[in-house]
Amino acid sequence: MKVTTRKAALGGLAMFGAAALLAGCAQAPEDNGGDGGGEALDYLPCMVSDAGGFDDKSFNQLGFEGLVKAADELGVEYNEVESAAETDYASNLTNLVDQGCNTIVTVGFLLAPAALESAEANPDLEYISIDDTVDTDFDGTTDAPNIKPIIFDTAQAAFLAGYLSAGTSQTGVVGTFGGINIPTVAIFMDGFAQGVEYYNEENGTAVKVLGWDRANQDGSFTGGFEANDTARQIAQGLIDQNVDVLLPVGGPIYQSAAAAIRDSGREIALLGVDADVYETDPSVGDLLLTSIRKGIDVGTYNAIIEAGNGEFDPTPFVGTLENEGVSLAPFHDWEDRVPAELADKLTELQDAIVAGDIVVESYLAE
Repeated sequence: MKVTTRKAALGGLAMFGAAALLAGCAQAPEDNGGDGGGEALDYLPCMVSDAGGFDDKSFNQLGFEGLVKAADELGVEYNEVESAAETDYASNLTNLVDQGCNTIVTVGFLLAPAALESAEANPDLEYISIDDTVDTDFDGTTDAPNIKPIIFDTAQAAFLAGYLSAGTSQTGVVGTFGGINIPTVAIFMDGFAQGVEYYNEENGTAVKVLGWDRANQDGSFTGGFEANDTARQIAQGLIDQNVDVLLPVGGPIYQSAAAAIRDSGREIALLGVDADVYETDPSVGDLLLTSIRKGIDVGTYNAIIEAGNGEFDPTPFVGTLENEGVSLAPFHDWEDRVPAELADKLTELQDAIVAGDIVVESYLAE
């Protein structure tokens, strides 16, 4: 377990896009106690990672970047606690409570039970839950009034990635695998499969999806979120079945997939998730067709800015294509290999999803 307290500084963190990326979240005020002067805020925002750690080049890193940017703008210090295993979650949250944190951000679906227990025990503190609604009784509402969920209907963006993958595949076989079969992982895989199915329906093709069975809502999973030999073997098994587009969903497991792709000696496109992996990990940039992005960094930033200025709002935020909370990253090095008509079609499909003319199924869909 690693715990640090520091004055926020952007340093080498990736720069943010427009602060308005997540429509519906409050914008940063012009005078918020930052470097522009005024009385310093008596406010301590904190964050606990899941077992992937803050250097996962994915959703933990994005959440951390949002924390750092918000703390820097507010002119306050922040605390971070990095979990090495799931067994650390409850004790890490207790650690942050004991250190006087005002707002605690929990990163990841698996942290939700510990977050709820901590929130119920500390009703005067504010909690921000990334990737889970913290609805353990499944009644459609968050279980504690002091928790703000930041969640993402990534099936919508994954649908576009599936359509794109089917349109660029030369073998007619694409594949996906995940870390653990939990909703925030499966939603990518299911949206991806729906996009491939739609491509087949529109074009009279039969592109296959390996690694995910929509009917049974199950597929290929590593059992964790580590870049290890298990992840590499699963990726290799899909490659051996002739896939030429591969979507690994689960933080660092994409690194194992990239290693398997390089070992194959074939041209196989890699899809990133959460962040634009081309930017967070340039070492795999040449393999990336695109990434399915979630605006975790900006969502975290906006929620902490609100809380730091006494405007904490527990209303859940759901990122969609319409509010740009989810999106596809640029094609980067693959730009010349994506036909213009296919790129134009993706824009058309996005517009149709936003308009409700195409319904992408997911547990977050209305």
